[in-house]
This record gives sequence, C-alpha cells and structure tokens, in this order.
Amino acid sequence: MTDRSRRRRGILGATLLLPLLLAGCGDGQRTDFPALHYGYLQPIRLNVATIAIEQHFRPSGIAPDVTQLDPAPPADALRAMAQDRLKSFGTSGRAVFIIQDASMIRQGNEITGSMRVRLEIRDADNALVGFAEAKSTAQHSGRVGDLREVLYDMTKAMMDNMNVEFELQVNNALRGWLTDGSAVPAPVEQAPLERLPQP
Repeated sequence: MTDRSRRRRGILGATLLLPLLLAGCGDGQRTDFPALHYGYLQPIRLNVATIAIEQHFRPSGIAPDVTQLDPAPPADALRAMAQDRLKSFGTSGRAVFIIQDASMIRQGNEITGSMRVRLEIRDADNALVGFAEAKSTAQHSGRVGDLREVLYDMTKAMMDNMNVEFELQVNNALRGWLTDGSAVPAPVEQAPLERLPQP
C-alpha cells in the first residue's frame, strides 16, 4: 500500500469516526421530549353530532417568537387535548374547538407562554348557541440553559393548567350541552390551518 493510500484511508477513518466522537462528548442537552397526550383524563362528552378543530393562530417564527423551537408546540398540545378529551354523543349540531393563541415569546432571559381556546356549540343551522373560553399562561425568568427543555416544560405546565381550566369553563358555560353519553363517539374533524375565524 502506498503512502498516499494510507493517508487517504486515515482521513476517511477519521471522517467516519468524528460524528461518533462528537456524540460521545455530548452537550448535556435533553433529547427525549415525549409527545403530550391526555387520553388518561376524563373525557368531556358533548351532546353534538360532530366536533371540529380550527387553528386561528399561526406563530410568526420571527424573534422574539420562539414557538417553533418548542419540542411540543403549544398548538399541537392543544389539538391533542381536544382530540383526546372532546367526544360527541349527539345526533345534531356541532362543536368547534378554536385555538386562538399558542405562543412562546422570549425577550432576553424572560420567556412568556400563552394559550387561549374557545369551544363553540352551533346548531344544525350553524347558529352559535353557546361557548366557553379558557386560557393558560406561564413565565420563565433567569438564565436559560437548554431553551428547548425550558419551552417543553413550560408547555407541559400550561397544558396541566389548561386541562383543569378548560373543563371548569365548559362545565360552567355549557352544562346544558354535556351528557353522560352511551353511543360510540364520532371522530374529531381537523380544519385547515389557514381557515379564518367565523364571524
């Protein structure tokens, strides 16, 4: 084997080994971020025929917005809550779960998270006959080490609060539309992200 071949093989070996060495060193940042789901919580049974989810909020993706860096985007977590917990047990009318805010804003060492949702009940003629609204916020102050971990933990905390607040508001404002239910629930429909709010 010539010197040139040995050098080439050495360079190739070093190139293949480099990612393994870097992975071995690690930067101490968290990499496991389980998806957030809420099927273990009590379902909210609605006396409607269908349930739809509409997202009326889109993160800007421009500083100070850091929502896109969250391993569990708030809008996805809210959508999971609606899919896991809202169940339809009626024969007419529909419920519309609207995501109005799902943002994470960073200014220096201050991070603010905000969620706001609205559940509308509409009759067979699409007239609004009832609604409930809920919101949840979280703040982080001080040094930000692993930004992704901070955002994930904030989203998880906001969702814990949101599940409690949302159920409370639905029970208070839409009591007449709640049912024990016995029929098989219909699947929750997904509306396009770009759909504009209904007047």
